[in-house]
Amino acid sequence: MPLYHRLGSIPPKRHTIFRKENGDLYYEQLFGTVGFDGMSTNMYHVHRPTQVKEIRKQYSVAPKIAKANNIQSYRLRGFQVEPENDFLESRKAVLTNSDCTIVLAAPKKSMEDYFYKNTDSDELIFIHKGSGTLRTFLGNLTFKYGDYLVVPRGMIYKIDFDTEDNRLFIVESKHPFYTPKRYRNWFGQLMEHSPFCERDIRRPENLETHDEKGEFLIKLRKQDEIFEMVYATHPFDVVGYDGYNYPYAFSIHDFEPITGRIHQPPPVHQTFETAGFVVCSFVPRLYDYHPDAIPAPYNHSNIDSDEVLYYVDGDFMSRNDIAPGHISLHPAGIPHGPHPGAAERSIGKTVTEELAVMVDTFKPLMVTEEAMKIADEQYYQSWLED
Repeated sequence: MPLYHRLGSIPPKRHTIFRKENGDLYYEQLFGTVGFDGMSTNMYHVHRPTQVKEIRKQYSVAPKIAKANNIQSYRLRGFQVEPENDFLESRKAVLTNSDCTIVLAAPKKSMEDYFYKNTDSDELIFIHKGSGTLRTFLGNLTFKYGDYLVVPRGMIYKIDFDTEDNRLFIVESKHPFYTPKRYRNWFGQLMEHSPFCERDIRRPENLETHDEKGEFLIKLRKQDEIFEMVYATHPFDVVGYDGYNYPYAFSIHDFEPITGRIHQPPPVHQTFETAGFVVCSFVPRLYDYHPDAIPAPYNHSNIDSDEVLYYVDGDFMSRNDIAPGHISLHPAGIPHGPHPGAAERSIGKTVTEELAVMVDTFKPLMVTEEAMKIADEQYYQSWLED
């Protein structure tokens, strides 16, 4: 989301002298993406951000694959993932390819003993249950039910939860998250037909600046391994920054649905795009208003995309026996559509209260061992008529 943002104290010009009250220099850092071609932020540290004291453990967190080449439709019962105290240990990868990994998490405790830094992927964290504060070296964001948190790769962060009842749907992306191109004009502003606008985007506030020396553990992810690195100074020591590369929040409840006389295609629900997949938001909306409209979606063939739908709340009109926290996987290569009776039930209805997040990938998804623990193996037969 290319929006200029400034927080804290910065000098008038980049790459120039910026001194503390005692005359010492602040330490400038360019936090950039895609080499020097993508979005970037200039930040200023109290201490050098390069002071590594120790590298401790190194261990794999790569998803363990159960089905590398999958043609079977699945339903995953996401709330069957057991809560765990630790944030990183709670993250269970269920679907993955070379562009993204889809993760379910039910962390009970706040991150107190370490900081986290994902250098592999940007993260899109959807808050299904819980509330709290995302704390980063570029400021803090409060969050609650229905929020998307967009966390660029390389961001050092902690999460403080208000309670122990938390459910997260996370998409780790090898590509940056952007707003859909068709919603933006030639210089990046969201246009009038966009289902959300810049005032819906929540940017970081309450910049924490810690002037502390000691031992500070950062768990850094690189190439699907965690490195436990000890830094000599507190990583939240930024006094100010400006630029375009920072975490932000957007609530699914601020997505304004696009409707029509007849059924609209899934792209009208698109919220984010990357080079490898898209993310859509299905929200409460009026149904189609043609007198002969069938509000339920038509059958369609997934020739080039795997479709993942995460059910958040409400009654999803095209499915039978779906509950909050369920995930449906409809793989590329075969058609899918509403369950038997769903199209008939939808005729004459005027509104839906469904809430769901969809991820459509351009490469096939592999099914992990964690997914098979919560999988409905008979789901692919749920379109059979009695």
